[in-house]
Amino acid sequence: MPSVKVNDINVYYELSGADGNKSKIVLICGLGTNIAPYRNMMRMLSKEYRVLTFDNRGVGRTDKPNIPYTIEMMAEDTAGLLEALEFAPANVIGFSMGGRISMDLTLKHPEMVRSLILTSTSARVKDKRRRGTSWSFYKLVKRIRAIFGGQPYYAFIRQFRASVEYDCTEKLGEIKVPTLILYGKKDNLVPADLVEEMREKIKGSKIITFNGGHPFFFWQVKAFTDAVLEFLAEVKGPSN
Repeated sequence: MPSVKVNDINVYYELSGADGNKSKIVLICGLGTNIAPYRNMMRMLSKEYRVLTFDNRGVGRTDKPNIPYTIEMMAEDTAGLLEALEFAPANVIGFSMGGRISMDLTLKHPEMVRSLILTSTSARVKDKRRRGTSWSFYKLVKRIRAIFGGQPYYAFIRQFRASVEYDCTEKLGEIKVPTLILYGKKDNLVPADLVEEMREKIKGSKIITFNGGHPFFFWQVKAFTDAVLEFLAEVKGPSN
């Protein structure tokens, strides 16, 4: 199994697409999910791009230390993996919690990010929703875990707390790379006003909405990948 030591953990990863392709995509998974449910979109995107996906700390075949996690910590895991695999700069797609990891990666290591696609995510969680969404998140993740495999409960809690405590709202204006925001109209976990807040603060960013809820990208893979590929074609440079 391919893995690499990054910081204090061994990170499991998968690569798809033609080796040597200079056009790169990194997929950063959401809360409680390992690589498995993203493989279909990996397959579709890898027809044109070299695609890297990995299990975040606390899930899948990556190490799961029982210590406090932060989004900043997971962004540094991502940066270390990209450096170890010589995979930067790349187009970064982050899903839900992975979107927050993507934003932090872009803010801390802008040289590693060619473009940014933020999916079903926001730069912060409203205080009143920190208490209100815990059970909704857990029900969603429980459903995904039933299909794609389990995660230790302590590790889910570590990831969840990292995700809801993160807030980069005041730094969004520092993101300078081309940015696309993808959002399900029926998302009951990410409020529409926080999505609009990202669009307003990230200069030049745009939103595309989809029918469906928070995990729309799992059920509308073709529509999702079509939107991604169209956006990347617009921003594509000589080595995108």
